Amino acid sequence: MKIRIGIIGLLPFLIAASPPTSIDPGVRGGPPGAGGPLSGLSEEMQHFFDAALKRFQNVDDVSSGLGPRFNLDNCAGCHSQPAIGGTSPATNPEVAVANKAGATNTVPPFITLNGPVREVRFPSNGGGVEDLYTISGRSDAGGCNITQPDFTTAIANNDIIFRIPTPLFGTGLIEDVPDDVLVANALPGAHFNRSGNDGTITRFGWKAQNKSLLMFSGEAYNVEVGVTNELFSNERENAAGCQFNATPEDTTNLPKNSNRSSSIASNISSDITNFAFFGRFLAAPTPAPTTSTTTHGQQVFASVGCQGCHVAKQTTHGGVDFFPYSDMALHDMGAGLVDGITQGEASGSEFRTAPLWGVGQRLFFLHDGRSSNLVDAIEAHGGEAASVISNFNTLSLSDQQAIILFLRSL
Repeated sequence: MKIRIGIIGLLPFLIAASPPTSIDPGVRGGPPGAGGPLSGLSEEMQHFFDAALKRFQNVDDVSSGLGPRFNLDNCAGCHSQPAIGGTSPATNPEVAVANKAGATNTVPPFITLNGPVREVRFPSNGGGVEDLYTISGRSDAGGCNITQPDFTTAIANNDIIFRIPTPLFGTGLIEDVPDDVLVANALPGAHFNRSGNDGTITRFGWKAQNKSLLMFSGEAYNVEVGVTNELFSNERENAAGCQFNATPEDTTNLPKNSNRSSSIASNISSDITNFAFFGRFLAAPTPAPTTSTTTHGQQVFASVGCQGCHVAKQTTHGGVDFFPYSDMALHDMGAGLVDGITQGEASGSEFRTAPLWGVGQRLFFLHDGRSSNLVDAIEAHGGEAASVISNFNTLSLSDQQAIILFLRSL
């Protein structure tokens, strides 16, 4: 006699055979623990911060430098979770901007309304950013007729990788850490990305490819929004009919323009200088109050080896301690996270240790935003982190869960 057991009948056995896993409870509730200025700013610094915040949220059109190719028309749209200065928000603004002002762009399939803000690179084309959109068809870009990159072929050839925005909270503190402190706090022999000219440690971007917040701001303004500036003064697209402004489009302002805000320094400074000082004056994220569980989770986090790369404390030139949970060094993340892009001394499989402060209120994880679940993001680590992940997987379920809750408290 044959006995047939349907899948429903097998479910209790399948469930029993599958080991339980820790659970990411998701974004921590409550008010944003970030977005405000550093404490102790002078009155003029506070005015500069307030004015720079407004500049950071300004929406560009073609007359102010947008395009010809771009990913978004403002900085704040990419950096808005859980507050301005953060990272990718719940609703992706790259969808709505595609056809703004009559633009004729098609939204690529990897850009979704509820997915992460993404920039795109084709490894076979040198790995530079391939902007999502063009200004063709916009009411303020008459005569421009260029096409979007060939995303369909890139996808078919598996020749496409993504990056999501990195948060700016506390980045002024990161900029102010001496190189020798970073080296002393890192594992012996740690590999840092360094400036090709002066040899000092670079520390911003997914591969720590940018030396300073000013360099980070200038490059992003040119690459993401298309605005030429005093650091990146050339258009990335020179097609006839798509050039509408003298370059650079963002410059230091003459005194006649100094009535824009209550900060004279902000008024005179270019947009990218304002963006850099916005980052420098942004306070670090504020963690949630500790509990016995999160305290235990922090201890287990350290004991299994996570803190070897996610170094808790760094110290500025002025002796200010802060807690980014990163060594700012480069690490091989294994075959699963390889992006094939070399930047400076960072190989195609290396990334800067992502700072974990503020992770409790982030929606997307890893360099390409492939995961919205911390457990999955942890398990994706390979390469140099493989032994640490093995340690994590041998923990009891309660210890794993304590680590997750600790991370969501940051």
